[in-house]
Amino acid sequence: MGAVACAETDMDMTLENLERHWMPFTNNREFKREPRLFVRASGMHYWTATGRKVLDGSSGLFTSAAGHCRPEIATAVAQQLQTLDFTPSFMRGHPGAFALADGVAALTPPGLDHVFFCNSGSEAVDTAMKIALAYHLARNEGQRSYFVSRERAYHGVLHLRHTLLPENRLTRGLGRTGAELADDLSRFVNLVGEKRIAAVFVEPIAGSTGVLVPPRGYLERLREISTRYGILLVFDEVICGFGRTGEPFAATSFGVTPDIITMAKALTNGAQPMGAVAVRDSIYRTIVDAAPDGAPEFFHGYTYSAHPAACAAGLATLEIYRSEQLFAKGRELSGYFLDAMFALQDLPAVSDVRGFGMLAGIEIKPGKAPGVRGGELQAKLFDRGLHVKTTGDVAIMAPAFIASRADIDLMGSMLREAIAEY
Repeated sequence: MGAVACAETDMDMTLENLERHWMPFTNNREFKREPRLFVRASGMHYWTATGRKVLDGSSGLFTSAAGHCRPEIATAVAQQLQTLDFTPSFMRGHPGAFALADGVAALTPPGLDHVFFCNSGSEAVDTAMKIALAYHLARNEGQRSYFVSRERAYHGVLHLRHTLLPENRLTRGLGRTGAELADDLSRFVNLVGEKRIAAVFVEPIAGSTGVLVPPRGYLERLREISTRYGILLVFDEVICGFGRTGEPFAATSFGVTPDIITMAKALTNGAQPMGAVAVRDSIYRTIVDAAPDGAPEFFHGYTYSAHPAACAAGLATLEIYRSEQLFAKGRELSGYFLDAMFALQDLPAVSDVRGFGMLAGIEIKPGKAPGVRGGELQAKLFDRGLHVKTTGDVAIMAPAFIASRADIDLMGSMLREAIAEY
């Protein structure tokens, strides 16, 4: 493939070759025919290479809850890189890692106060699985090797049924029916054995698959079944964490405390790659106390675990959340945001609207194949000046907490115009 002119270029700027970068979760053929690139960001907006402003309706990728290019975070990262660019986290450490662990633990539910750092949500889940195995092994229950998750999710071997029910269509907040779906976990206990399941992983709100808000009583029932059979309950809060549901974590919003929480994305406002796992004190103590003196208690970690620059970004991000009371601002804006999203249900092409806090999914009726219309809609919105995340035929809205009501109005109007074309 020769030189390719970018659809969003100015002057004589060209991209010499688009083929070498294999893009994730992307229709590579379509993108490389008509590239849509961002070159700058600030606050609630991105800019293309032609200088066109694009309103960010999904906080980047659920990452930039405090808005883009915060100077406080950039300064903290730059200063850190000029002071201590890297230190191994194996048998060594640096002050920022311990300070950030304290900051995260101050936000998690009481008792989940030990924090293991990694580099992404995927690594956080990988870490949580290894923690679960190590915990059960330390308790002489090494036979617990099964992991349970849900359909339409990322993790697990055995899959509970998902919670997207027709009866809950166009329901704002928690679904009215479906709590009994949690009983699938008891069925799996009966299937594989009472002491064979190590952990069950669920997103409190299943985010990237299309914003599946849990039915009333569902998470509570999962908690009860997990406790009854000695199964660790893991909440994947990579998307829900850090204020998206109105509280620091969805566990607090829904009043259900898991044994482990995975997190990433908004931990650093998207400025540096970072993930983390928060665990109950009893889990940490069980693993640490079972190891022989002089040996690593948990034989796991990553080269970039607790990277100094990522920790600096995380500390600066948490300070912005605190000083600007952004979780409270998001909680106050949620009603207005959900009103705007649910107002779209009158459009003939809209099949469902779901939402909670500052997270909503607008599902449109499929076209010639599942997901085709969703991809088209994302392109239409980009061309109108709105960035959104789409999965399948669902537009997922997750504005930054600094959004104004005027921003929400503009998101609603652009969504309406684009969807009305179907």
